[in-house]
Order: sequence, then structure tokens, then C-alpha cells
Amino acid sequence: MEASFFHLAVTVKNLAKFEAFYAKHFGFRRARVISLGDDAELVFLKNDHGFYFEVFPPEETRPCPMAEADGPHYPGLRHFAFSVEDVEAKLEEMGSDAVVTLGPLHFDDVIPGWKTVWLKDPEGNIIEITQGYKDQEDLL
Repeated sequence: MEASFFHLAVTVKNLAKFEAFYAKHFGFRRARVISLGDDAELVFLKNDHGFYFEVFPPEETRPCPMAEADGPHYPGLRHFAFSVEDVEAKLEEMGSDAVVTLGPLHFDDVIPGWKTVWLKDPEGNIIEITQGYKDQEDLL
């Protein structure tokens, strides 16, 4: 049976800021809201490419500081990425919302035209914004 990627679940302190950031810069909109009681909500955000965030409210405090640069280097989720046509244009469009943690870096020695920058979202999650990535053709 084939499986397809459905969503990335995140727990956020401030749903309004998280939702506004991803709506403004990456085209996300509410797809479903589920009441969890006590004014808590589970919210699904979706973009036009079929990518979902499942957004939970926190139930406990974070046990360690958020990572910097391109994300944590210990086992776990390092960052998530969005592909754009022009990294510099996206950074300019985002203005002060683009809190750069690393880069932009060029990887022309691997793939000509590949360029990436890493940012923090309002919750401190690391996001990669990349242009020019291409799959390797000689893997088979």
C-alpha cells in the first residue's frame, strides 16, 4: 500500500503569530479547527501544495533552548524547508520577519545555482529557504 506525506505536527506558544507568519509568507490557511476544551484548539494549516501543519497548544514548558544556525545537530528534526525561485527576493519580501540564523550560502560546487538561507519562525523553529536544488541523476 502506498503512503503519502500528510503533515508536520508542531507545538506552539503563540498560534496567532505562527499562523500569521506562515499565512503571510508561505500561503498557509486554516483547513480544520478541533476544540480540545478549555479554550484550547488543534489547528490544521494547509498551503496550496498540499502541505499541512498540525498545530498543537503547549502542555508543558520547553526543556532546552531552541537551536540556532541550520537547526540542531543531534538526532531529531533539524529544520523544514521551502523551495523558492529566488532566495534574495524572498528575504526582501519577508522584510523584518526574516530573522536569518545562517547564510545565505551558495552550494555551486555541488549543484550550480543552489543557494540556501536559514531563518527562525516566530516560535524559534528553523526554516530553510532554498533555490536551485536538483535531484542527482546517476543514482540507479
